[in-house]
Amino acid sequence: MLSIVHACALLGLDGYVVDVEVDFNPRAGLPAFNIVGLPDSAVKESRERVRASIRNSGLQFPNKAYTVNLSPADLPKHSTAYDLAIAVGVLASTDQVPLAALEKALFVGELSLDGGVRHVKGILPIAYTAMQQGFQAIYVAEEDATQAALVQGIEVIPIQSLGQLVEHLYGLNPIPAFVNDPSLFTNRSFSSAEIVDFADIRGQQFAKRALEIAAAGNHNIILSGPPGTGKTLLARSLPGIMPPLTFEEALAVTRIYSVADLIKSDQPLIQNRPFRSPHHTISQAGLIGGGTVPRPGEVSLSTFGVLFLDEVNELPRTVLEVLRQPIEDKRVTISRANGSLTFPANFLLVMAHNPCPCGFLGDSTRACTCTPAMITKYQSKLSGPLLDRVDLHVEVPRVEYDKLLSDERAETSEQIRKRVEVARQRQIARFKNNPSLLSNADMGVSEIQEFCTLTQEARQLLDLAVRRMQLSARAYHRLLKLSRTIADLSDAEQIGIQHVTEAIQYRPKQQVTS
Repeated sequence: MLSIVHACALLGLDGYVVDVEVDFNPRAGLPAFNIVGLPDSAVKESRERVRASIRNSGLQFPNKAYTVNLSPADLPKHSTAYDLAIAVGVLASTDQVPLAALEKALFVGELSLDGGVRHVKGILPIAYTAMQQGFQAIYVAEEDATQAALVQGIEVIPIQSLGQLVEHLYGLNPIPAFVNDPSLFTNRSFSSAEIVDFADIRGQQFAKRALEIAAAGNHNIILSGPPGTGKTLLARSLPGIMPPLTFEEALAVTRIYSVADLIKSDQPLIQNRPFRSPHHTISQAGLIGGGTVPRPGEVSLSTFGVLFLDEVNELPRTVLEVLRQPIEDKRVTISRANGSLTFPANFLLVMAHNPCPCGFLGDSTRACTCTPAMITKYQSKLSGPLLDRVDLHVEVPRVEYDKLLSDERAETSEQIRKRVEVARQRQIARFKNNPSLLSNADMGVSEIQEFCTLTQEARQLLDLAVRRMQLSARAYHRLLKLSRTIADLSDAEQIGIQHVTEAIQYRPKQQVTS
C-alpha cells in the first residue's frame, strides 16, 4: 500500500515541500527499509528511530519491506526533521492512521526512541513555506509551536508523542491549535541587560556623536585608540540608541536565527537588534557562512543589528577582505558545487582597534615602544578598499581622571534614540517609493543625486575636500551620504556647509595632504 505525507526541506532560508512516499509490501520475502531521494546520513538513520518509535508507542510495525522516496529526488535532504513524516507514512501505509487527515497537513519533527517528538531547527521558514503552499495545518514538536505560530494563516498543532498524534488524527483526543500571546506581536523592546546606557559612559563626546550619526543613517564606523579608553563599551552601547525593530524586521531576523538554531523556546521572536561580537580567531566560513550544509555566518546573524569586530587588526587579512562584498551588496552568496545560497547581510559594521601593537601610538601619557616596521605591518591588516567602505573614522582618546570621578550624568540612550528615530522617520518618508532602501547608507548613485542636494557653500567646501584629501569616488559618495544623515539629525532639508564640515571630521586623518 502506498501513502504520501508532506514534509519540508530547507535550503538556506527557503523551504521546499517534500513528498514522503512510503510503499509497504506485505508479500515481500525479506524485511527491508530503504530510503531513497538524496538522503544524508541523518535521514538514513531515521529508519531505526522510526522503527523503535512506532513499536514503543504501542503501534504495529510489520517486519516486511518498506520503500521510502523523498520527492523531488534531486533535492538534497538533511537533518532529522523527516522522522515524523516518515513515521506517519509508515502508519498510513499499514492502515494505522486515516489517509484523509494527511492531505492538507505538513509534518516536521525528530523522533526519540520512546515515541516522543523533538525540536528541529528552521521551524519558522518551514511554517512560512507551508502557509505559502496552501497547507491548512502543520504538526510540530510542542517546544517549536511558539515559533511556528508566528506565521499567520495556518494552524499549528503541537504534539508531544507519536501516540498522541495518532489519537488526534482519529479524532479520539483532538489537540487544539496553538495560538501565541497577542502581546508578543506588540510589545517589542529596544534594549537588553547586555546593552550599556550612554549616560554611564564618562566623556568621549566626539565618539558618542559619531555613534549617534552611525545609528541614524546605518553608517559603518571604526574606533581607534589606546587600550582601556572605552572602545568596546561604546560599541556595546550602540544598539541602545537604534530604533526598535519593526515586526517585519523582527520576523526576518528570527527566520535567520531559526535556521541557525539559535532561538530560545521561551523567546520565539527576536525583539532586540542583534549585537554580534565574534572573537578575532573566527574563520572565514564562521564570519561569512558556509559548511557542507551552508548555514548563516556572523554577517547574516547581525542583520538589522550590529557586527562588532574588536581588535580587528588581529583578524587575518584574508578574513577581513571577504567583508567587502557583503558591506556593498547587503547580502552574501555562498557557492558550492551543487548550487549557491544567498543570505541577507544588512548589518552596521563597528570595528575597534589599537593604533599599534603596543597600543600607545599617539597616547598622551605613555610612549609607544613599537618600531616603524611593526606599526606598518600592524596597520596594513586593514586594506585601503576596506577602510574606504567605512564612513566614520573616530579616535577615542584617554579620558581624564576628573571626568571618570565626576557624578555628572551625560545624555541617556533614550534621549539620543529619540533624535535617531526622528532622523530615521525622515529617511522612511524619503524612500517611500523604494522600500528596498531602509537608511541613507543604502542609497545608490541615483538616490544620492536626487536626495543629497547641497548649498553653494557646502558644494565648494566638498570640492575642496575631494581634492585635498584625494578621495575616491566611493569615499566621495559616502561623504555625501554621511552629510545627508547629519542634516537629517538637524532637521534640515538641504545639506549645508556645517553638515559637510562635520562629515569631513570623520574621514581618516592620514588622508589629509599638505
